[in-house]
Amino acid sequence: MSRRGQAGTMGTSVFPCLFVILLTGGSPAGCAGDGASASHSTASTAEKPVPLNDIVDAEAFISGAEVAVIGFFQEPESPEASQFLLAAGRIPEVPFGLSTSPAVLSRYGVAANTVTLFRRVDNDRRDLDMNSKDVDAEKMTRFIRMNELRLVTEYNPVTAIGVMQSSFQLHLLLITDKMSPKHPERMRRYRAAAELFKGKILFILVDSNLKSNERTISFFELKKSQLPALAIFHTPDEKQDVLTLDEVSIERVQDFCNRFLQRMQKKEDKLEEKALNDEL
Repeated sequence: MSRRGQAGTMGTSVFPCLFVILLTGGSPAGCAGDGASASHSTASTAEKPVPLNDIVDAEAFISGAEVAVIGFFQEPESPEASQFLLAAGRIPEVPFGLSTSPAVLSRYGVAANTVTLFRRVDNDRRDLDMNSKDVDAEKMTRFIRMNELRLVTEYNPVTAIGVMQSSFQLHLLLITDKMSPKHPERMRRYRAAAELFKGKILFILVDSNLKSNERTISFFELKKSQLPALAIFHTPDEKQDVLTLDEVSIERVQDFCNRFLQRMQKKEDKLEEKALNDEL
């Protein structure tokens, strides 16, 4: 079953309201804690952080992971570098690299004492200035968790911030129970579909088994008996569409996304046509 809608008809904006729900854990007064993204790669057993002595090393390191973090330092024994090492130990599934090479710092246009997160899903990066005295391993860990968007990113109060700040205007949510025995196969198919829309749509996982996500589910007027389901929304005009599924398949996800993109394109064409007629 597909259900179209626009956020404005629900009395508020889908995008800000949805993130208020996520950021407060369902309460208007608080902010929930940390969390990790979906579909993490296997925890790295390699040395952490990896020394990056030249540009070739750095480029290979960045291109080898969905999310990669590099600490750029002048002195590897500095207090800032020590905090970086602590953060690296807290996030074993994210590869960490460290470089003191002036050529590498110049290549990426960063000053010393900068931590940079590189991500493949949108070919973007985020920089954290470590020169501020109040930046420690805890804040660095939150910075990484907040910005580690992946091919499929799990929705939680921390990654919600990174999603909101990303350049993606289209977001697709798969709302499903991670405890289901069907979950691994659903994720395999969902990730495969995400590959088809890389750079166009940000694919997100919402775990319906978590109580903190109940308001997100009800926001899209869904019941647990209707899950799994897809929900897509376009941030500039807050258009949305919902599709309940008997089961997740690459074809169903692809068709749902393509139909939404086609409707958007038709709307854009009509607006351009109207603008031309107005000029005549």
